[in-house]
Amino acid sequence: MKILLSRTDRIGDLILSTPAIATVRASFPDAHITMVTSPYNRVVMERNSDVDEVVDLPREVKARPFGSAFRNYDIAIALAPRSIDQQIVGATGAAIRAGYTYQRRWIARLTSWLYLNRMTVSVADPDLCERNPSLIVPHEVDQLLQLVDLVGAHERRTELRLDVVDADRAAVAHLPDDPLVLHLGARWFTTGSTAESTLALAQELQERYGPLVISCPEESELYAQAFEARGFTVAHSLSFYTWAALFERARCIVTVDTGATHVASAMRRPTLVAFEHRYFRLNSQEWAPYRVPSVLVRKPEFADDASLAHFRARIVHGVERLTANTTNA
Repeated sequence: MKILLSRTDRIGDLILSTPAIATVRASFPDAHITMVTSPYNRVVMERNSDVDEVVDLPREVKARPFGSAFRNYDIAIALAPRSIDQQIVGATGAAIRAGYTYQRRWIARLTSWLYLNRMTVSVADPDLCERNPSLIVPHEVDQLLQLVDLVGAHERRTELRLDVVDADRAAVAHLPDDPLVLHLGARWFTTGSTAESTLALAQELQERYGPLVISCPEESELYAQAFEARGFTVAHSLSFYTWAALFERARCIVTVDTGATHVASAMRRPTLVAFEHRYFRLNSQEWAPYRVPSVLVRKPEFADDASLAHFRARIVHGVERLTANTTNA
């Protein structure tokens, strides 16, 4: 049997797909499994032995011609609810072509049947969640496990997977032991948060729970200088797996809503996530930390002094809860 899996979007979403991928492997242990990624998110799968090969979708190649190269596959699954991944799956002509889409994306629901012959429909919808606070949206991991169940993958696995090795750990061994890690995602500096407020948060976190390490992605390098000027330890632009190794050694991770949330979950570390004010009810359900102790806070709608102070206080209190649990454990 030959199985094609496709997910060409974000790094965090591919991390959340690893339980579904492991479930497919456990359910079809003798199958040849090919994973289609983008050049951007490929890194998640480079060490993952649940697949036999990883193939990039080149940026310049259209989805349908690319997918048609896999015409001899038996099962094809689009793990992302995107037209690109569904077109790749559809072009394989596999006997079983599965994917998922969203309840209120009416056009996408209609067009998906051009490529798929088995489909699940997600209830995740930002407007419905805002209007109906009692609406329960399954975590993305659980939605993907439901999807692969459609193709006969019933040997369920639920652990996120990233394969950190000793060389990755050695690369961050010079950093403080058992630190609190503040991941400096770009959303700390946008609506409902500011650079000065994030500096003040870092100062309070270090004073209360230090040592603190600032994990700085390339997108936030311009802001890192201000943190270094205040004496903070900043880990600049780590490679993907050394970044994961830093998270693995952390006592607790504090981040905005970004892929860092899911790296932290894969490393099984307590995590506090500051979600955007808009669509908080949806995002904090579908993309919450998975199967780890967590605290979720909502960014304020406006960045006035009182709102920012309250926001920081909630984060500090949340870290206190998470680090107390870690200590007790």
